[in-house]
Amino acid sequence: KKYGGFIPGIRAGKPTADYLDYVLTRLTAPGSLYLGLIAVLPVFAFGSLGVSSNFIFGGTSLLIIVGVGLDTVKQIEAQLQQRNYEGFLR
Repeated sequence: KKYGGFIPGIRAGKPTADYLDYVLTRLTAPGSLYLGLIAVLPVFAFGSLGVSSNFIFGGTSLLIIVGVGLDTVKQIEAQLQQRNYEGFLR
């Protein structure tokens, strides 16, 4: 509403809020299961391969490292675009 955005086929106001709530509710459970699986997958992989459990990076830390790296690249891109430079990774 503040920026004039809308969802095609959905009326403004409460119907839009209800639709967004519906979509977010449907995305939250599968997304959380997926992230949980990624976080636990290295434990099962190392256990089945007989690798030492002293591995420094678990699933959760790998998710954090990748997330921070992607966010850093996005911030650098935004700064370069503000200064009218070419893309950083393109």
